Amino acid sequence: MPQPEKLFTKLFQSANVVKLYMLDPKTNELQRQRAEKLTKLKSLNIDLYPQPNLENKLNTLEAKEKMDKEVSIAGRLMSLRGHGKIMFADLQDRAGKIQLFFQEKTLADKMANTKLLDLGDIVSISGTVFKTQAGEITIDVKEFQILAKNIRPLPEKFHGLKDVEIAYRQRYVDLIVNPESRQVFETRTKVLSEMRRFFDDHGFMEVETPILQPAYGGAAAKPFVTHHNELDMDMYLRISDELYLKRLIVGGFEKVYEVSRDFRNEGVSRFHNPEFTQIEFYWAYVDYEVLMTFTEDLIKHLLMKTRDTLKISFQGTELDFSKPIKRLTFKDAILNKTGIDIDQIKNEEEFKSTITDKKIKVDLKGVYGLGACFDALYKEHVRPEIIEPTFIMDYPAEMIALAKRKANDPTKIASFQLLACGTEFLKAYNELNDPQDQAQRWLDEQKLADQGSEIASQFDADYIRALEYAMPPTAGWGMGVDRFVQLVTDSATIKDVILFPSMRKEE
Repeated sequence: MPQPEKLFTKLFQSANVVKLYMLDPKTNELQRQRAEKLTKLKSLNIDLYPQPNLENKLNTLEAKEKMDKEVSIAGRLMSLRGHGKIMFADLQDRAGKIQLFFQEKTLADKMANTKLLDLGDIVSISGTVFKTQAGEITIDVKEFQILAKNIRPLPEKFHGLKDVEIAYRQRYVDLIVNPESRQVFETRTKVLSEMRRFFDDHGFMEVETPILQPAYGGAAAKPFVTHHNELDMDMYLRISDELYLKRLIVGGFEKVYEVSRDFRNEGVSRFHNPEFTQIEFYWAYVDYEVLMTFTEDLIKHLLMKTRDTLKISFQGTELDFSKPIKRLTFKDAILNKTGIDIDQIKNEEEFKSTITDKKIKVDLKGVYGLGACFDALYKEHVRPEIIEPTFIMDYPAEMIALAKRKANDPTKIASFQLLACGTEFLKAYNELNDPQDQAQRWLDEQKLADQGSEIASQFDADYIRALEYAMPPTAGWGMGVDRFVQLVTDSATIKDVILFPSMRKEE
């Protein structure tokens, strides 16, 4: 009997992929058996990768409605149960599963070929729908064809794919064997569709802005850097699309939004992925109070369309979005949890002295500027304690260089974040449209960059020029779509809701 290594070397000698198919001994034995079946099928001149026209095939759900009628379906074999001259199987497609019944009485000589089928094979089936004595809707198979042969064994039938590392790295396998994973990504698609529908119905226009940017901005984050050979210049993968969307507000569009892929060259955690999806919108002639009401309406719309309820559970915590979202200022949130009144702190030295007196430890490594100090204190000691849905409002002006100051208190910015279960889901504010104030804010940011800050905003001269043409009073926000889908689907980590999350190189 040929050794599996020789079999697979022969089968894949045209490509340098032999090592890819050399797995552990247990799997190797199954692959050896499948290699033998592959050889047998080829000897029978059976095309293992045909391209038939199955445009009119039914899905499994539709087939189950065609009792006593002949149907044609296609999908993946997920179980095989042989009994001599008969065999049962389950076929899975995007709609669900249906049982198949192969019998020598109907298939005659073709019944022998059922022994060459394997779990995971993609097949087309024609036959008559009937109900077994046990009451299960089944197809009595009259014709079948292999459309794609599965060479790699699927995970064990009763255990599925439990190794999360493999699930994230080999999402194609995860989707085959874990129906709950498919449900998560179907929900994700519905969330995006309903978001777009909500914005479209409220008069917003969807636009597209550059991913490669000569200057990055719109958030405090470290960018990915690349080089444009033809233009001979360094460029950045966008960390946000904010500055380009607000250029469009200057140009006369009053309501714009974009669903964008953004990139931040930073850490990976259960709520962070370096490549992520964000939706940002900007609305001229309104303020952030309008946006809070708009946000509540949007979230209720999304929850009702995807979960059919406004009361959901996230990682064991019950959240109620049926009632008005609580509002709390940033100052009061910190004061309530730490006893520190940030209004009494004027510089970094006073901040460090205050937390020392209060015996509060804050990791200030790589933190530059008073605003960043406040943010570090908030993220370590305050935000994790905010569980019920809450709008945290009116941040110190030092914290967001693109937000407009409050008229009645210039030390604060007209801003809010939505939090739940200690996690931020979106950030919003009145947009700074004074070009001189914006320029000075960015100059202040550059001082922080000179001190060593890797997340300080760049000075964007063209954006200042755009503001000099006058931007109307505007408010807007950005929401991390991945993180919101985590909430909606009760997923523990962001990797569960991103089809192909960022991973270390496979060894």
